[in-house]
Amino acid sequence: MAVFGLGHTVNTMVGNDFVRGVSGGERKRVSIAEAAIAGSAIQCWDNSTRGLDSATALEFVRTLRTSTKLTGTTAIVTLYQASQAIYDTFDKVTILYEGRQIYFGDIHEAKTFFIDLGFECPSRQTTADFLTSLTNPAERVVRKGFEGRTPNTPDEFASVKLCMQRGYLRLKGDMGVTITSIIFNIIMALVIGSVFYNLPNETGALYSRGALLFFAVLLAAFASALEILTLYAQRPIVEKQAKYAFYHPFAEAIASMICDLPNKIGTALGFNLTLYFMTNLRRSPGHFFVYLLFSFTCTLTMSMYFRCIAALSRTFPQAMAPASIFSLALVIYTGFTIPTKNMHPWFRWLNYLNPVGYAFESMMINEFHDRTIPCSRYVPQGPDYGNVSSVEKICATTGAAAGADFVDGDTYLAVNFNYDASHLWRNFGIMIALMIFGCFWYLVASEYISSEKSKGEVLLFRRNRVPKLQPKVDEEALADGRLNTEVLGQEKRVLNGTGNIQKQTAVFHWDSVCYDIKLKKEERRILDEIDGWIRPGTLTALMGVTGAGKTSLLDVLANRVTIGVVSGQILVDGQLRDAGFQRKTGYVQQQDLHLSTSTVREALTFSAILRQPKTIPHNEKVAYVDEVIRVLEMEAYADAVIGVPGEGLNVEQRKRLTIGVELAAKPALLLFLDEPTSGLDSQTAWSICTLLRKLANNGQAILCTIHQPSAILFQEFDRLLFLGMGGKTLYFGDIGDSAKTFTGYFERNGAKPCGQDENPAEWMLEVTGATPSSDKTQDWPGIWKKSEERKAVKAELARMKESLAQEPHKQGCDDADALAPFAASFGTQLWTVLRRVFEQYWRTPSYLYPKVALCLFSALFIGFSFWKTPNSLQGLQNQMYAIFIFLTIFSNFTSQIMPNFVTQRALYEARERQSKTYSWTVFILSNILVEIPWNSLMAVLIFVSWYYPIGLYQNAVQADQVAERGALMFLFLLAFMLFAGTLTHMVIAGVETADGAAAIINLLFSLSLIFCGVLATPEALPGFWIFMYRVSPFTYLVSGMLSVGLANAHISCAPEEFLHFSPPALATCASYLAPYIESSGGYLSAESVNSTSECVFCTGSETNLFLKGVSSDYGERWRNFGIFLVYVVFNVAMAIALYWLARVPRMKREKREEILKDSQPKQ
Repeated sequence: MAVFGLGHTVNTMVGNDFVRGVSGGERKRVSIAEAAIAGSAIQCWDNSTRGLDSATALEFVRTLRTSTKLTGTTAIVTLYQASQAIYDTFDKVTILYEGRQIYFGDIHEAKTFFIDLGFECPSRQTTADFLTSLTNPAERVVRKGFEGRTPNTPDEFASVKLCMQRGYLRLKGDMGVTITSIIFNIIMALVIGSVFYNLPNETGALYSRGALLFFAVLLAAFASALEILTLYAQRPIVEKQAKYAFYHPFAEAIASMICDLPNKIGTALGFNLTLYFMTNLRRSPGHFFVYLLFSFTCTLTMSMYFRCIAALSRTFPQAMAPASIFSLALVIYTGFTIPTKNMHPWFRWLNYLNPVGYAFESMMINEFHDRTIPCSRYVPQGPDYGNVSSVEKICATTGAAAGADFVDGDTYLAVNFNYDASHLWRNFGIMIALMIFGCFWYLVASEYISSEKSKGEVLLFRRNRVPKLQPKVDEEALADGRLNTEVLGQEKRVLNGTGNIQKQTAVFHWDSVCYDIKLKKEERRILDEIDGWIRPGTLTALMGVTGAGKTSLLDVLANRVTIGVVSGQILVDGQLRDAGFQRKTGYVQQQDLHLSTSTVREALTFSAILRQPKTIPHNEKVAYVDEVIRVLEMEAYADAVIGVPGEGLNVEQRKRLTIGVELAAKPALLLFLDEPTSGLDSQTAWSICTLLRKLANNGQAILCTIHQPSAILFQEFDRLLFLGMGGKTLYFGDIGDSAKTFTGYFERNGAKPCGQDENPAEWMLEVTGATPSSDKTQDWPGIWKKSEERKAVKAELARMKESLAQEPHKQGCDDADALAPFAASFGTQLWTVLRRVFEQYWRTPSYLYPKVALCLFSALFIGFSFWKTPNSLQGLQNQMYAIFIFLTIFSNFTSQIMPNFVTQRALYEARERQSKTYSWTVFILSNILVEIPWNSLMAVLIFVSWYYPIGLYQNAVQADQVAERGALMFLFLLAFMLFAGTLTHMVIAGVETADGAAAIINLLFSLSLIFCGVLATPEALPGFWIFMYRVSPFTYLVSGMLSVGLANAHISCAPEEFLHFSPPALATCASYLAPYIESSGGYLSAESVNSTSECVFCTGSETNLFLKGVSSDYGERWRNFGIFLVYVVFNVAMAIALYWLARVPRMKREKREEILKDSQPKQ
């Protein structure tokens, strides 16, 4: 860490493009250090100094040089913008020009070779820049008169051990997730346990015991479902480190399985201990441990299944579609919703492969084997049957024997489920075999199947928008975006001016700016009394060592910081920044953040429409976009799809687009750029800097951070603000001709003279002690504070503040809405953003295809699993579960929505919110509205594929209500789809990650399912939970769908559902049961109506009685529909409110504090 200058960041979070951590250069060093410790015999370093300042880059290359000498390794390095010192460190150099090698040999002979050919190397140009300029017709100058595979890995056991150690460290470092998971499951156990609290040992609780075990085994099975998300989050890291030969992927797979065991064990114990004893399941040590064994084995087996699905697929959407159908099959073919005897033969085989089914069967056997259950209800019973003998009545439970006052547990299992007690340990062996099978294929797939590879930076165009004769090029052949020598002439024309690009007139100046943040109860100063200004028509460079606070200063000046305290004065023409400041400035971020599905032209047009003043006509905004495209030389790929890094636009094209998006907004004040040349080769960096120079010449005020400028690039800038460690100023002022003004200041204060051939930017870093291993010999921040130059800067700032404040306040904008935070009206914002989100969905088949597949195949699968279900007693239960199981696609449906929202939100909050492109309410509403058409289409597919195969329409035929009930069922399905989409947005709006939102949604979903009246009827619920039954949105949805699907039809019992008992002597069955049938319903078989020997009785006659038993009423169908729509509206309102509470107020409060501090004069 010392070699790479990372010692001071040992306890700092790395972060990423959206989460603040170490600086960009330090994050790059982490990646380099990770590759360096692999110790490979042959090392390939591709643009490894990207993001590092020139001094650190030189230090890294020298370290690499030392490493190759000491270890005898070979390093092959590609570098962009290599300094002379870096170049001199190497032995050999090769030069490629449009895919052809034009030189390979000693580094000291390369320059002479090309000079002898007739080329000229300008003064102060490094050898590396000279050699790369030879491949660019616009840069090269002709002299007058010359027109494998890396080392073996450690043994596999050592790899597994190391991966396990890392896994346990990861577990220890993120104990919050494990503890949260355990607490969540204990809470779920408490909720379910209270719903089924202390179940009585009687036949009336038989269904409740089965429902309880069914729910318990499902929670155990799906406890590992989120491992798909976890594996895909870790997959890029595993594959990268496998390429470094750190370990085999299957070693990490084994380690991850073992490291997950503590979490699984804690979850299983916490959940099952609480649930088992609260619900009065069979209380003996043997039965409890058998239950616990099968529950835990089910969790492990399903973990292997889900891991196998993740490893066999290449992308997350590819994994989610089969995982969703697979999960649905597990639920349906467990054996509870459809008993095995009622399964259709075409899907019966799924039960044989279902580990959850084996676990459920064994749990039921464990609960009911060798047990007698006292009868709680008889047929017949009531006031008229007080004196009947036991042989003249029967327990009202399938499997009961006439005359018995109990039901045998084994008989109950055999008649209702076809379960045999001898299957208990056979099932355990089958589950172990399935676990081993899943584990084997998971390990094999982990080793040999990698994630989807990048297709390379190949331009993709919209249909019918491909330019004619578009050649196939790559970044190496066309790094600067020019296709042929024709572009050279175009570039020379553009050099003469920038056309109608917006000119700026305001002066931006700041005085004694400080920025403090709090880290772990410690105040840290990031910026320390920074002074400066930017005038129109000037190009100011902001430089400094890695971690000096350059990006932080840009964020503070641009009014983009959301944490910490800013003090000092930041003024525009002597006035405080107004509410419209952010939209009137351009900010080119270091990361090129764009929506991958948009084209270049669409991205520019989007910025122009929403950020240019509303007084400018739409046609002029579109025309201005064409002007920006011409100025930035993007005609060749103006209609190309942006793509993601590695696929689509290359690095330079993305950077040009990032600049173009800000220029298209016509910034009235100034343009900020954060390291626009980072990661670019010499020609591309020269092209970008030349572009900035042209914009400055046209009146733009530009402040630009830059890391590794060559001497030629450095001369393009007018002024320099140089920061040292701790955010302290080392110099602010003019650079001067040949950098004489700038170098003169340091030389006068004790620095060594800058040589004729030295790069002033590199010399500056060297003399100020910027390299990680160098020692500071002078207190340059102190020297600056006492210098005459700083006194002159202070005097000029005072003069500016006084003179500019007396001029009319214009803030760089003269339109009537100058103070408005947004340029466009709310309607324009909503329409423009909604259109872009629609286009994103349409161009993302990886989202639409799985969505269609999930809804269509889930509906078909449920429909054909419950194909033409008859109206028997079990058939009514099956139809109810067909509705209940349909709701279970909810969680998978929501998991598809969240990644798209997170992508949009990341782009909005990182760039578009900061630039005040559009409001946060527009962002939320557009993401909600875009789902409505797609969800409506899904509702149509589900209705046709689910409603008719199940046969629910047959009940409407009996009642002669086909049209009304069919239409209302479709409306319920549509409302459910809208509810799923809006609830997802409500939760994810206020939660940072999709994983966290998924956990909350699953909790809400589980509670809604538990209390909807299917698993536990309202009469069976404890009084405390009745309010949850009324609050659950699924209560009204299920009640409405059940009543519409089942009402006003007749029941026909299956043969095994009839109860057989004898009537009293000399009485017929009809006369004997007439009072009972009148009060409780039911009917006698035709053969037994007048029988005096045996009554064959069905306990149900009309579906309305069944609906009454589950608190559903056909007369309340429209009321239920209206209440459920209220939940949809509530979700939308809460999505807006939660986003405001969770993400907007924090920003607003802190920015008000900053503005107040800006207005205070420095003491």
